[in-house]
Amino acid sequence: MDLIFNISDSNNQKEEFTTSKRDVLKFLKIIGVDTRFISYTPNRIYINNLRFSKFSRTREATFKKQYAEIEVVRNSLFQKICTKSSRTLALQIKPNSKILVPEDNFIIELIMEPYTRKYGVELVYEGSYDLLVNPIILDDKVNQIFSEIFSGNELTFDDDNDEIFPLINVPLEWINSFLEMDGKNIIKNKNNDELATSFMEFLEDVAPQYRENVLKASEYIGKQTRN
Repeated sequence: MDLIFNISDSNNQKEEFTTSKRDVLKFLKIIGVDTRFISYTPNRIYINNLRFSKFSRTREATFKKQYAEIEVVRNSLFQKICTKSSRTLALQIKPNSKILVPEDNFIIELIMEPYTRKYGVELVYEGSYDLLVNPIILDDKVNQIFSEIFSGNELTFDDDNDEIFPLINVPLEWINSFLEMDGKNIIKNKNNDELATSFMEFLEDVAPQYRENVLKASEYIGKQTRN
């Protein structure tokens, strides 16, 4: 009954809604969508978590009647990426903080956008900030760990409390598969240690989950070292 009431109410107010971000998000809330679990862009709405967003097909049909020009993206791989990221960001983001994000990084912006509603953060591209987004991905972090091990150097731990790592648990393959499906440019691997890269290629064939395990081991060592 609530959904029927909301749909009816939104239809009665149809002429009041513009294509501004504020009005699009307001309309979504009226029809029952939890906007903390979607990412807004002017032309597309990306669902981060289908269950928590409550963005059913019925609600999508209602949304399209008002905003036919805005596409609703139900990409399951993107939802997996967001789930991975949220487990990290939930421990790192401070409510109402100002977060410096890298420019021209579509996947980072898409992941971070809903946190303006989840935690009331402000995303900035220059100037002062409370937290800084480090865009390093899982593959590059693991390559760095192996490179330090093979060179005989001490491991470098992420001890800077001002940095947050949205993609540190997300593999490059996931990111690029999503970007390709979405018609965006893929991200090039930043690994530059040939020995570490060769070792990672070997492990890929014998232990596909090795990246997550290596990262967890590194984080455990880091905690023990700090204690």
